[in-house]
Amino acid sequence: MRRATFGLAAVLGIVGAVLLAATVTAKDAPARTWATELSLVAYSTPREAYAKLIPMFQRTAAGKDVDFSQSYGASGEQARAVKAGLEADLVALSLAPDVDELVRAGLVHRSWVKQPYEGMVTNSLVVFVVRDGNPKKIRSWNDLLRPDVDVVTPNPFTSGGARWNVMAAYGAWRRVGKTDRQAQANLLKLFRNVVVQDKSARDSLNTFVSGKGDVLLAYENEALFSRTKGLDLQFVIPKSTILIENPIAVVKTSKEKAAANAFIRFLQTPAAQQVFADNGYRPVVKRVLERNRKKFPVRPGEFRIDAPSLGGWTKVQKRFFDPKTGIMVGIEKRVGGDTG
Repeated sequence: MRRATFGLAAVLGIVGAVLLAATVTAKDAPARTWATELSLVAYSTPREAYAKLIPMFQRTAAGKDVDFSQSYGASGEQARAVKAGLEADLVALSLAPDVDELVRAGLVHRSWVKQPYEGMVTNSLVVFVVRDGNPKKIRSWNDLLRPDVDVVTPNPFTSGGARWNVMAAYGAWRRVGKTDRQAQANLLKLFRNVVVQDKSARDSLNTFVSGKGDVLLAYENEALFSRTKGLDLQFVIPKSTILIENPIAVVKTSKEKAAANAFIRFLQTPAAQQVFADNGYRPVVKRVLERNRKKFPVRPGEFRIDAPSLGGWTKVQKRFFDPKTGIMVGIEKRVGGDTG
């Protein structure tokens, strides 16, 4: 653990030095005038991918005169901020219900799901990030119920990643024959073992790296990304897990819809999808996914949110995450958690 913590500190130090150098250089450089500025509001984890993708887009004919402002945070909080007036031309969120919340607010057109790849820009899986050598031998969802296992996962009422984690666990238990009641009982046992519920997936990763917990429920891309930063976190892909699908959409109030749509089209090109793959995301473009298949193995028990036992996000959102009547509200109250 000492090695991982030192690695993170070193990375942050290097990043700080680079940013300082960039600031000094920017002082002396003439200011560039941009014809168009796009505001990208996104969930916390793809920040580093967009740091590479935006300059790539700016080198294309469609993006040469486009500048970006960027905001990153917990997916649910970002959606609520846009509803409350945060300026946005594009929203790149963790899961479809956060975009649908903006549809209901009249800020995103309901046809966003009819875009290529059903409006998704990246995929991932829910995985178990474990300590070096996996000393607790954590391999299955049932292992997370053991009394000797401390779990870290974000709060499902602020984080899209946490909602994926909940549905991955519930769905996996249903796939092996557990009834709805039994799977809910297992969710309660699981959350009794949760020691920290941060606001976002990235915050939970930092908590785990700091030394808390035996296992972190996380995006596969977060675990893979950590390796590019010298953390070398080990992770287990459970036999049965959910396919995470991350949406992107143009905001109806945007004055730069043409540029925003051009950026989305760029993100779906093989070159851009490879950047996402390099940052740990499973590409939505199949030929790019197959080209990276060694990095992204097939899981025999992989399922989607529209699996029969789940019923899709419309049903799941109401049944599990309604802030007043949802299953997770009851579980959080019983374990003394914070429902936001």
